[in-house]
Amino acid sequence: MAAKKKAPGKSRKKAPAKKASGKRKSPAKKASGKRKPTRKKSGTTKPVGIRDFRRVEGRLFLWCSLSVVIGTLLLLGARPADAPPVQAVHFLPLVAYLGSLLFLHGVFLLFRFRGDPVLTGLMAFLAGTGVLAQTRMNTFNLEQVLDPGNFMLPAGVVLMVLTALLLRKGRYLLLKPMAGLSALGAIGIMGLLLAIGTRYRGAIFAPGGMTPSEILKILIVIFLAGFLTREIKSIRDRSHPVLPPFRVLFPLAFYWGLLTVLLVLQRDLGLFVILSTVLVLMLFLASGRWQYLVYAGLAAGAFAFLTFHFLDHGQRRLLAWQDPFSDPAGGGWQVLQALSGMYAGGLWGTGFGAGNPGQVPIAASDFVYAVIGEEMGFVGCVVVVVAYLFFFVRGYRISRAVGDPFGSLLAAGLVTVLAVQTFLNIAGVTKLVPVTGITLPFISQGGSSLITSFVSLGILLAVSQGRK
Repeated sequence: MAAKKKAPGKSRKKAPAKKASGKRKSPAKKASGKRKPTRKKSGTTKPVGIRDFRRVEGRLFLWCSLSVVIGTLLLLGARPADAPPVQAVHFLPLVAYLGSLLFLHGVFLLFRFRGDPVLTGLMAFLAGTGVLAQTRMNTFNLEQVLDPGNFMLPAGVVLMVLTALLLRKGRYLLLKPMAGLSALGAIGIMGLLLAIGTRYRGAIFAPGGMTPSEILKILIVIFLAGFLTREIKSIRDRSHPVLPPFRVLFPLAFYWGLLTVLLVLQRDLGLFVILSTVLVLMLFLASGRWQYLVYAGLAAGAFAFLTFHFLDHGQRRLLAWQDPFSDPAGGGWQVLQALSGMYAGGLWGTGFGAGNPGQVPIAASDFVYAVIGEEMGFVGCVVVVVAYLFFFVRGYRISRAVGDPFGSLLAAGLVTVLAVQTFLNIAGVTKLVPVTGITLPFISQGGSSLITSFVSLGILLAVSQGRK
């Protein structure tokens, strides 16, 4: 019996032995347990430091700066023999450009701004191209160093930085309640410009040669983004698959009719085309309905018909576009001179300072693309177009990545304004469409247009950062 009792006792003693063996294996388990956190660490991404985040921007700024420095030296070296000697003041545009990039990069690093760094790099390339083109055309007033026109680029960069910092971390949503105020402000600016403005070369300018109508490109986008976001459920209603919801869109249609009348009275057909294209695209993005694109095509055809038959200003531009040789010394002179200069540039261009871009009327603003084509050739034109395409694709990606409808529509509208403006300018110079008098963003000479482009980019950068 005793032996029988000991047997279970031995079995009980063996159990702790198993536990002991289990304890011996515990170090191995601990060792294996230590490896698991390392796997988690390798799987998770650490937040990138601000210097690493903006390193791409810094590198793009460096390459753009070197290119503009070399281009400026080439332009100054290609001056005619009878020209006055090069002085320190001739480097003012270059210094202003380099100082603007340094200010932008330094402030964004200081405030740890995480807006898209590639957009600013592309802007630096386009603005640098503009500095070289304006230097070539002698548009800077170097005899009066303190002339405000010499500092439009730094002023635009400063406003862009301030806008991006003020609206970052989701504060761009503060623009949403301002949609109605933006709509009223746009109408007020147009009415005031008609009342006190001065007509010159078909357009109306405010005192001082400013064009305050440029601000409409931002105000109308804010209004449309706010309105469409508020009515997005009704706009996306599929109960009427063919016809749009007229009850919801009637206020928008009434407002757009009033805006159209004011733009036609100003003869600003280019701005009308830009804003109408923005309206159609934002309606399509908000609703997801292809019918709006069909309606837009019908409306564009009707508008072209009315313009040709009832507006003398539009009729002259259409006739000059169809056959510029019918009036080579009048309406067709500008287009013919631009095409001749680009043809002379060929594939590689005549070289900095070797062309005759002064033969093209208003070459520094409306026809600056012809200057690029003549002295930088077809290759230079392609590089500029590719830079714009990268800029727009990047902007539309930002619009798709935004989490809220207002920010998405706001970004898409601002990018569309710049994209349509670029298309109208380049297509007008190359005779693809009639000349509209629209400037080339970031490149053309211009006060109001250049400032508006930089402020638009500032809003886009704020949206790209999101709510972080």
